[in-house]
Amino acid sequence: MKLLGQAKDLISEIDIFWDNISRSALVFRAGLNNYLDGKIERFQSDLKDIRKLESDTDSKRREIKYKLYSHMLIPESRGDVLGLLETTDNVVDSIKKALLQFDIEKPEIPDLLKEEFKELAQLSVNTVDEMVLASRAFFREISIVNDHINKVHYYEHEADKVEEELKRKAFNLEIITTLSWKVQLRYFVERLARVSDEAEAVCDRLSVYVIKRSF
Repeated sequence: MKLLGQAKDLISEIDIFWDNISRSALVFRAGLNNYLDGKIERFQSDLKDIRKLESDTDSKRREIKYKLYSHMLIPESRGDVLGLLETTDNVVDSIKKALLQFDIEKPEIPDLLKEEFKELAQLSVNTVDEMVLASRAFFREISIVNDHINKVHYYEHEADKVEEELKRKAFNLEIITTLSWKVQLRYFVERLARVSDEAEAVCDRLSVYVIKRSF
């Protein structure tokens, strides 16, 4: 039986929530690529979009919370659902903060590192995509949740490897001439990687919920 079988009116609300998460990941990738390619007007547009998506996602989470409690829906799983949505909200928040910091500090990214910055962003997007698929499956087809969670772990591990390589290059390349520049690059690498970390944190919680549902 589907988790929301007794609360079908919530399915569309939760689907909108996941749709916003997916769009946020796409805007994140586009925003970083536009920044690195010097397309600043497009980057500013992406930043505006992510602000709205973050706000809409937060509002949608509050609407779902209200309906869960006011209508006394799925009481046996209500806490798990809310915990999942609240943890997922952190993913969009980390995406917004990453792009916002690029706009505030305007770091100079050496050409030699730009492709790896893009690769790191893509891996983070992959983790978010698989996290969304895992989360949707939790409500509709729980048997395939772990398949997507395993992919999240894979992409997050690959992101960790690129993160480490970028940090090493930041502190060892001769073209990066000052300590402040090295430290700033390290900071932005960590900002990009944090998106995949947050997606993995969602799936760690989701794994627990799957185990609970199996008993």
